[in-house]
Formats: sequence, C-alpha cells, structure tokens
Amino acid sequence: MNGNQKKIAILGATGSVGRQAASVAASRAYSVDLLTAGSDLSGLLELCSALSPRAVAIADENKREELREALSGSGIRIYSGAEGILEAIADSSAEVFINSILGEAGLMPTLEVIKRGSRLALANKESLVIAGDIVMNSARESGSEIIPVDSEHSAIFQSLKAGRHSEIKKILLTASGGPFYGKSAEELSGVTLADTLAHPTWKMGRKITVDSATLMNKGFELIEAVHLFGVAPSKVEVIIHRESILHSAVEYIDNTVIGELSSPDMRSCVQYAVDYPDRCESATEPLDLIKLSRLTFAAPDREAFPLLSLASDMIEAGGAMPAVMNAADEVAVAAFLEGKIGFTDISKTVISTTDRMYSARSHTSLPDIITSDREARIYAREAVCALAKQSI
Repeated sequence: MNGNQKKIAILGATGSVGRQAASVAASRAYSVDLLTAGSDLSGLLELCSALSPRAVAIADENKREELREALSGSGIRIYSGAEGILEAIADSSAEVFINSILGEAGLMPTLEVIKRGSRLALANKESLVIAGDIVMNSARESGSEIIPVDSEHSAIFQSLKAGRHSEIKKILLTASGGPFYGKSAEELSGVTLADTLAHPTWKMGRKITVDSATLMNKGFELIEAVHLFGVAPSKVEVIIHRESILHSAVEYIDNTVIGELSSPDMRSCVQYAVDYPDRCESATEPLDLIKLSRLTFAAPDREAFPLLSLASDMIEAGGAMPAVMNAADEVAVAAFLEGKIGFTDISKTVISTTDRMYSARSHTSLPDIITSDREARIYAREAVCALAKQSI
C-alpha cells in the first residue's frame, strides 16, 4: 500500500451509488476496509471478490449464516443486523466512509460515522432530511467533515470555494426535470411505471428515479442544501436544466455565478469526496462543450409537481416535518412500484400525511423524530389503502 492510498468503507455497497463507489475504489486502488449491504447477498459477495474488504456487514439477519458459509476461510470479519452495521462502523479503521444507504436506514450509520470524527462522504440525503440539525450539530462537535456525494451538492460545495459564506446571494440548485418535464397535472394522472423509470440523463435505483419524476428528490436536495451550507430555504432556487451538465451553482452578491460542469457521472462526485482537497485523474468521460453546443434553463412547474413546494414548506415548518414527509414518500413510492397506486397518488399520499401530522413541527429530539417517522408511515399506509380502493 502506498503512502497516499486512502482506506475507505462503503455503506450500502450493493445499491446504485454504492456500486459506482466500488468502481471508483477499484480504479483508484483505494484500500477497502468495510462493505455493508441491506439484503443483496450475491451482490455483496461479488464486491468482496473484487475489493477484498477486511470486514462486511449485512442488515438482513436471515442472510448471516449464508454469508458466513460463503466467506468461510476468507479471513473477512462478518457483522449482521442494524446494530451489527453500527458495530462494524465503530470497529473500522477507514479514513473515509461513503454512506450510500437508501432511505431512513442510513441515518444511524451517518451518526455513528460522525461520532468517530471521521470524514463522511454523504450520498444518503435522508440523513439530513430527517435530522439535519442533529447531524450538523453532531459533526461540529466531533470535528467530522461531511463532503456531499450528490452531484448537485458536490457542485455547490466546490462553487463555495470562490467566496465567503457572507457573500452568498443564492444557491442555484439544478434539476433535470425528470421524464415528465412539460407535462400538465392532468397528463401526469395517466403515466405508467415504465414511463416513470425512464430517466433522461441519470442511471439510478428505482426509488430515487421515481422521486426524480415527482421532483420529491429535488425537494429533499433543497432541504439537504439548507443544512449542509447553512442558508435559509429562500436562498435556494431550483432551476430545470435538462442536460444535467451544470450540476449546480452559487450566485454571489457581486452578481457573478460560479458553477461546476461535468458529464453526468456519480463516480466523479465519489472520487472528489474521497480525495478532497486533491484532484486526481478520473475514468469519467471528459466534457466536450462544443459537442454540447448549448445548455438550457427553465423554472419548475410547481402546480404539476407539488412535492417541490411541499419540501420548502416542511423545512420552514421545522421539527419532524421533513422526516414525516420522507416517511410518507417512502411508503407511497413503494406502493407505486408495487402497482397499488398511480403516479399522482404519490403526492396525494405525502400531502395528506403531512397535513395530518403537522403538530410534529414541534418535535426536535431524535427519539421524537423517529416516533414521528413511524407514525407517518402508519398514516401513509392508510392513505395508500384508501387510494387503492378508489382505483378499483
């Protein structure tokens, strides 16, 4: 191992971002200390073969013995269950933890990494949506450095190097617009699951692809930006940029705009988060501006995509309301992917759940936020059942 070789852990290694992180680890010859997965045993074993980690953890307790048998004689240490993942993080000697776990399940691993004071390359935006104040306060106390992996927040992070925090006029958060850009609210009522999963520029997991189609993902990213960069929600402007080349930008008080442009490839964001402050050669495709010829920008249609405005309302409301919104969305998207409800029923479910639980805006402790999350899932499932009956 050379003196500059980074030792990393990939949490959620078998997911879309996790696999791209694994690709970067292989190309950059990082030393992989720990890999974790939810329930994808075959995917985890494949990555073990490719990356030779010191330890692995799988959240699904039912897969523990099969994992142990498959890795018998390998010398790889094995952990299992949600608590096992936290134990594996605590025991790890990694310098950088890439958290690409999907959804609410990524929150406690985020807090465990921060408790160590280690660098966190954060792709799990739900950690900040659910408990942004707690996460950021914990990071300040421990000295943990959070480097965002989302392409938009990586771009903002880089653009903020051009000026002081007091000089920020606004953050320009770009969005591809998803597969339904330009469709009216009425037209959206007839779109199918196949239509929804056909994202125009990014290859992602099914859940985040649906969230991109509803613009809920951009709402999550707005909340993420507020917490990561310490700005008011009113200072984050969402702009539709179909080409996904300008990943986001910062406008300063002198009316200059500094942004980051690159080919849409998450591997560059992962590599930047691990290697920062260094810049290193990358396997990603270089940007050809002449071939692109033009870039376009437009305002989002908040009437057709109401979850974007809801996210702004929820971060303004504060407390557990962003967590309630996230929980309801997880339930609604799962129901949509299972064919139980239609596309526009996702926003109906999320909005009705946040309406019912508006009192959760006063819940600020982690136990109260987690309780609100659980209650929101119950209400969201009730809403899904009611909408499913209406469609019969």
